[in-house]
Amino acid sequence: MTDNGMKKKLPIGIEDFVEIRTEDFYYVDKTEMIRDLLNAWGKVNLFTRPRRFGKSLNMSMLKTFLEIRCDKSLFEGLEISKETQLCEKYMGQFPVISISLKTVHGSDYEFAKNELCTVIANEALRFRFLLDSDKLYEEDKSLYRQLIHVDKSLKSTFAMSDATITSSLNTLSRLLEKYYERKVIILIDEYDVPLAKANEHKYYDEMIVLIRNMLDAALKSNQSLYFAVMTGCLRVSKESIFTGLNNPKMYSLLDAECDEYFGFTDDEVCQMLDYYELSEYYDTTKEWYDGYRIANAYVYNPWDVINWCNQLITNPDKKPKSYWKNSSGNEEVKKFIRRMGNGVTKAQIERLVSGETVQKTIEEQLTYNTMYDNVENMWSLLFATGYLTPSEMPDGNLVRLKIPNNEVRDIFSDFILELFEEKVAEDGALVTEFCNALKSGDTVDVERVFTKGMGKTISIRDTAVRKEFKENFYHGLILGITLFKSDWGITSNREAGDGYYDIQIEIEEEGIGIVIEVKYAEGGDLDSACKDALDQINKNNYTAELKEDDMNKILKYGIACFRKKCKVVCEKEYGSEA
Repeated sequence: MTDNGMKKKLPIGIEDFVEIRTEDFYYVDKTEMIRDLLNAWGKVNLFTRPRRFGKSLNMSMLKTFLEIRCDKSLFEGLEISKETQLCEKYMGQFPVISISLKTVHGSDYEFAKNELCTVIANEALRFRFLLDSDKLYEEDKSLYRQLIHVDKSLKSTFAMSDATITSSLNTLSRLLEKYYERKVIILIDEYDVPLAKANEHKYYDEMIVLIRNMLDAALKSNQSLYFAVMTGCLRVSKESIFTGLNNPKMYSLLDAECDEYFGFTDDEVCQMLDYYELSEYYDTTKEWYDGYRIANAYVYNPWDVINWCNQLITNPDKKPKSYWKNSSGNEEVKKFIRRMGNGVTKAQIERLVSGETVQKTIEEQLTYNTMYDNVENMWSLLFATGYLTPSEMPDGNLVRLKIPNNEVRDIFSDFILELFEEKVAEDGALVTEFCNALKSGDTVDVERVFTKGMGKTISIRDTAVRKEFKENFYHGLILGITLFKSDWGITSNREAGDGYYDIQIEIEEEGIGIVIEVKYAEGGDLDSACKDALDQINKNNYTAELKEDDMNKILKYGIACFRKKCKVVCEKEYGSEA
């Protein structure tokens, strides 16, 4: 509780440690990472974690702790404050250069290079006092001015030559050491974003040279460096970017050191739910946002948990959803799904979506320009970016992978359905056949055509995934076909009578109303599942809205699915004009 008895605010999208601690936001204490990182000691350290797992906030925490003029009160009551000797040795003792490359994502090389110049210049501007120092020679100050030079012809854009960019962090380190008479700490957040964007926009070869040379000067041939920490999604291969460096100390998804400091542990989530009086939602939170395994730690996606709690506070009836999907492009899964039948077997995707595992050889060192070249690289990419996680400790490079939770399963499902809709759109005959059969009540043809449509996508196996997910998946397939009828009024998951129907269709010109309830036939008992579907329609009076809208002919469909089999039953009602 705060001093005025109000709950702390949730830090949605806030990655600044100082802001969180000074503006009364809820903070999950990850400061023990400082102790473990410094005790393990690597000259250059690289953490690889998926997007939205707290990398930037942890880097901000490190900067705040280590930098000269540290406000020690920010760490009062946190775990690191118990480490008195370590705090005396390191807290507030170093000049720190801290940059994030997440904004270097221009659509061409020159634009991206300008963005990189801006990042470096803005960090250099924090040290303008160097220009007034008598500890620096005029030549030193001239080099500093090159880092903050504004090219007026580029409308006040910071501008540097490739050579200045390459030497920028090395130069700034040397000047800061000269001023403070202490070696420098360098923090580089999201170091691989420029490479990912360069690959996407086809200027990878130019960008890899620039980033490689800059890192080499900053992290290898830098006599002013005390130690460095980098974060990213991927461990870009030594051959492509770290050629000049000694191997950085790795903290990957398979390394036990510091394994629980990115992401929320179960205890941390329980404490947050309890604090906001949301403990009753624990099971749902776990099913949707837990399940990521980082070495020996099991963690939740922090971005999701914070957003989910925030929504529950304002709307306790809110259903869980994928917050992670909306925060990124999910290109990795899209491209993977599109490889179905072209190196990725449908059976492997079926096992994953159904809650089973697949065993794959994982290559932790990738290059962005080759990661989609073969399917094995794509498996490694899905692992590195958090879409797949180990189900058990790996055997060497062999890792048994699974989808971590309902949120990621939904992401897979959405893109499978998206691909299905694309295939259906290419097959106008299938849409016409299915919709004609549906409005005529011809259950034989509905079964036949829908079975044909299911052959265009994966099936859901009768395994660990909860029944409602399986039903939602087949519901999505039917919806994906009918939505191509632009003159039909189609609604889904809407309240009617005493419940919520799956799909309702009004064909106004013909006075035909259709309500569909989809069931997954556990164990393959299609007849029983169809009966349950019709009973649900009738018991809950799902046709009430259709009757109010004066539909003359109402078709009530119970559709049961099991893998790629379906059974369809239909009851008909007629209005007074029929």
